[in-house]
Amino acid sequence: MNKIVYLSFLFFCFALSFKAGAQVFQNKELTITQLKDNMWVVETDDKTTMYLVEGAQQAMLIDVGTKTRKLDSIIRLITKKPLVVMITHAHSDHAGNIGFFDEIWMHPADTVLLNRSYKGKINFVNDGDVFDLGGTQIEVVHMPGHTPGSIVLIDRNAGICYSGDAFGSNHAWLQLKPLSPMQTYVNSCIRMEKLMDSGIKDLYCGHYPYVKKAFDKSYIVSMRELAEGLIHGAELGAEPYAQKVGCKNPMSVTKGEATIVYDPVFVGNKE
Repeated sequence: MNKIVYLSFLFFCFALSFKAGAQVFQNKELTITQLKDNMWVVETDDKTTMYLVEGAQQAMLIDVGTKTRKLDSIIRLITKKPLVVMITHAHSDHAGNIGFFDEIWMHPADTVLLNRSYKGKINFVNDGDVFDLGGTQIEVVHMPGHTPGSIVLIDRNAGICYSGDAFGSNHAWLQLKPLSPMQTYVNSCIRMEKLMDSGIKDLYCGHYPYVKKAFDKSYIVSMRELAEGLIHGAELGAEPYAQKVGCKNPMSVTKGEATIVYDPVFVGNKE
């Protein structure tokens, strides 16, 4: 009888841990928190982020972080359903752990950035592809700028966008090679604004630990206005960016919560 009571207590504690907003797992490298009934955020000690979305038949892991040990086993503590591993773009802080998985999905334009040591199966996605997880549909939208193959993942019914680094996490890095014209980023912002006008309310960025929230449309508007200002040579109060990453002398401009980091040698519509 005591054993039954003890097991019931354990089950009760387990059930409580799965309430929205509750931390459900933690070790020295990462923390997993449930944000919605079928959605979890994985935050790593090096500030990378993954999202896990579960449907009735399948689950989707969005990005895989950089250096987490036993990531596949940890994800299986949350869901046992067949797993679609989706990479928003191929930078190592989002695709570094692909080796834990036999199969991944990504946009073909980012293969130039992918770690060539990966031996698993690479499936390519295209703009407009829809993954039906069972009651939850995730749509792929191509949003180039940060990288040529950056994508965002849209859950229209929930009003959620998982944006990777397409629009940054306060800071949008547009100074990294291969560089895209600033107009490419403007076009992506315009498209994202239209999606948000059509019902997408919450934008969950690729480095959630820095912001601890979802962005709204005003953030995207600020990003677009900054990018348009750079194209047209507006006085935006540009300052040197502290991290010498991607180019010799990166600069940054800020409006509200939004900051664009860019290469001053490659600005405007230059190819």
